[in-house]
Amino acid sequence: MLNYRQLHYFWVVAKTGSVARAAEQLNLTPQTISGQITLLEDTFGLALFQRVGRQLELTEAGRQALPYAEQMFQLGNELQTLLRAQPGQQPLALRVGVADVVPKSIVYRLIAPSMQLDEPVRITCREDKLERLLADLAVQRLDLVISDSPMPAHLDIKGYSQKLGECGISFFATQPLAERYGPGFPASLNGAPLLIPGQETMVRSRLLRWFGDQLIQPKIVGEFDDSALMQAFGQSGSGLFIGPSVIAEELQAQHNVRLIGQTEAVRESFYAISVERKVSHPGIVAITEGARRELFTATQA
Repeated sequence: MLNYRQLHYFWVVAKTGSVARAAEQLNLTPQTISGQITLLEDTFGLALFQRVGRQLELTEAGRQALPYAEQMFQLGNELQTLLRAQPGQQPLALRVGVADVVPKSIVYRLIAPSMQLDEPVRITCREDKLERLLADLAVQRLDLVISDSPMPAHLDIKGYSQKLGECGISFFATQPLAERYGPGFPASLNGAPLLIPGQETMVRSRLLRWFGDQLIQPKIVGEFDDSALMQAFGQSGSGLFIGPSVIAEELQAQHNVRLIGQTEAVRESFYAISVERKVSHPGIVAITEGARRELFTATQA
């Protein structure tokens, strides 16, 4: 059976980088900590640390164990904070998973209404691949998943998708690229250096299909699963990039780029996926209502 005290000593040593610093933090002797970690290693028959010169480094087994210990003790600290709070003062927890293909600016705009409720809300956001997020949603580690697609039909997970809204896409570039490729849009995109979303995004296939319909062949110079990274490359002048039209002004101001054209023929959609058909969590209700009432109102009119 796992000894949590021994695991805690392992975690503190890994975080502080040495037995001596861990001993100071825990107010114990280095010998006590070393002995307890040795017992933990003996339990599993694996070394968790190794000496490299005068440095103490994690072994491969230690590196694999550390994220689990990190999560366990982080949750433990949150539990202590929750239980020690005065009755009626505990913030309402809202655990949101965000598919890594969703633009960060959209995520903030979607979640923001939940932070304006009269009842205090403590938000935890985690970004990951959609299928891993949905697995955590199924076991109630998450309350909500925000994605650019509804619940995939092939997954044996009970979940309900609510469409938050959709909008067209806009093309952005630095001023020199905008002056060169902006006039005559969209035909001017033929041969233009383009940064596009990765294969896991829904908008990618729609974008490429639109290029085919328009007989346009841009020069694809980069593919990105992370929209923020794509925008960073675009800001540097590496190529043109796309973004949801609903946040076009924000993207221009944030990245000092120019809008060179828009199309409604390519649409980006956003979904809230939960385990409840009729959502009762105030934070989720605020997100869904805020998206439909404010963020996507003009694009869906």
